[in-house]
Amino acid sequence: MRVPSGERWERDKGQVTIEFLGMTPTIIVTLIALWQAVLVGYTYILAGNAADEAVRQGTAAERGVRQGVCEAAGLEHLSDAWRSGAEVTCGGSGYVTADVDLEVPVLFPGTLSFGFTVHGHAGAVEEAKPR
Repeated sequence: MRVPSGERWERDKGQVTIEFLGMTPTIIVTLIALWQAVLVGYTYILAGNAADEAVRQGTAAERGVRQGVCEAAGLEHLSDAWRSGAEVTCGGSGYVTADVDLEVPVLFPGTLSFGFTVHGHAGAVEEAKPR
């Protein structure tokens, strides 16, 4: 038996709404996962830049104050959300290295972290001191 098109429309009314409501959790979880991936990537960028800045200032500093100068330069361009869990270490003689460890936030920077740490590393030759 063939159903007239008008009756079919009445029978299927609301089907799209039900299907959309069923897919909503999947859509939300996908968006959250993508946002978290963006935060991980951005944290990698911040760690690399902080290490570059730290080693740049560390190569020009005297050896006795290198760690303090290096740490200050590494933390300078980080926002408070990433600065709170950041660790900056510098070392070396002749070839200066800087290592920056940043914690990846969960969903919103400045809230909580799930224990995943991103590592940034940079190195440069120490600048020659004028005599």
